[in-house]
Amino acid sequence: QVQLVESGGGLVQAGGSLRLSCVVSGRTFSNYAVGWFRQAPGKEREFVATNSGSGAVTRYADSVKGRFTISRDRAKNTVYLQMNSLKPEDTAVYRCAAERGVYGLGSINQYEYDYWGPGTQVTVSS
Repeated sequence: QVQLVESGGGLVQAGGSLRLSCVVSGRTFSNYAVGWFRQAPGKEREFVATNSGSGAVTRYADSVKGRFTISRDRAKNTVYLQMNSLKPEDTAVYRCAAERGVYGLGSINQYEYDYWGPGTQVTVSS
């Protein structure tokens, strides 16, 4: 059974940093892309970043480019999202997800992901 579990969320002041972790189990880690998405209250879920199975291909939403970095540790079956220069508009529940297709490069389309973690709350105060 495929499972994803996020951690690392919390409350931080604007300009601060957080690192989110997503531990993946039940799937060959290096064969599947993993993405991060977020959803703020009253808003639709939006793409944040994605990383291919090999780690060679990464994609970012324009709103986080230059501030967030996605990476993966194969030994720990973990994908990280390093978030720097946080802004109040980054406040949301962040969820990681595993892409459906094998050897995918990481889609920005949430419907291409078939397993999701429960999410972790990130709150950025002004």
